Amino acid sequence: MRKHTSRLVAVAGVATMALTACGGVETSTGGDDGGDYPSGSVEMYVGASAGGSSDLISRQVATGLGNELGETFSVINREGANGALAASEIASAEPDGSTIGVQNASLFAITPLAVAEDEATSIDDFDVVGGVSRDDYVLVTNAENPWTTIEDLKTAGKKVTYGTTGVGTGAQLSCALTYEVGQIDAEAVPFDGGAPALTALLGNQVDTACLQTGEAIENIENGKLTALSVFAPERLDFLPDVPTATEQGLDVEVYQYRFMTTPKGTPQDVKDTIWEGMQATFETEEYQAFNEQNSLTPLEVTGEEIVEMIESDKERYAALVEEYGINLGNAS
Repeated sequence: MRKHTSRLVAVAGVATMALTACGGVETSTGGDDGGDYPSGSVEMYVGASAGGSSDLISRQVATGLGNELGETFSVINREGANGALAASEIASAEPDGSTIGVQNASLFAITPLAVAEDEATSIDDFDVVGGVSRDDYVLVTNAENPWTTIEDLKTAGKKVTYGTTGVGTGAQLSCALTYEVGQIDAEAVPFDGGAPALTALLGNQVDTACLQTGEAIENIENGKLTALSVFAPERLDFLPDVPTATEQGLDVEVYQYRFMTTPKGTPQDVKDTIWEGMQATFETEEYQAFNEQNSLTPLEVTGEEIVEMIESDKERYAALVEEYGINLGNAS
């Protein structure tokens, strides 16, 4: 079996140049006045804390862009609200390519189902450059617990707590649907990202958690966690022995994917340059090894295709939430 050893170590060495404090850096891109892009440092926001999938993916992409385009792409963490804080930084920035960011589909397809309409973040406020990768969710429990399937949770004899990576996230929706459709007495415990949710589960502070595969798989393979289900359309190559929720009789299919964005109105030549740099990064052995180590499925499609996916998923998730009467703002 493929070894999933220390994902943090796997990217730390190559991504050091991309790590900055939360303060700003001077930027000068030249994309809107005929100059070459980039002609200075670029701020790249990520809406999650260090150590989770979103952070690691952003750093790997930033490193690749820096190598390909010859300037520093400095990753800045603005965790909170499922990425909405980072999204706000990007949306309000000058549309010249000096501020960009890899964002999560759940912010646009799921979070609007959990917040007031005036608090929702719209994909229409951004230019979508292109897709990056897909990260599937897995339902896990501490290996000290006796459960091995979703059916076992139905006879747990207690209210089952489940950790998620925040309100309005795919992790929350996948778990909320599982427990609602399965008629399992459960209570949500939201955390601000995958890393703290994983820590809580390993410490038995919650009974179960829905996490992205890349965040959980190392502890599944080393026997600290038991995987009960995945929420992909089919079994994952990374976890071939773990049944899907559909296989276990539950209509639950939820997944996360990420894509590069810029402020609305960014010049086409700037977006083209970023996309060309991303495509060159995707072809490197280092980036492909990163995807393999972190159980990520490439989703290297155009920005137009990403927008179509988001709109379709938003409708599908809204229908499921309505059908099962789930309140993501206060899921239980």
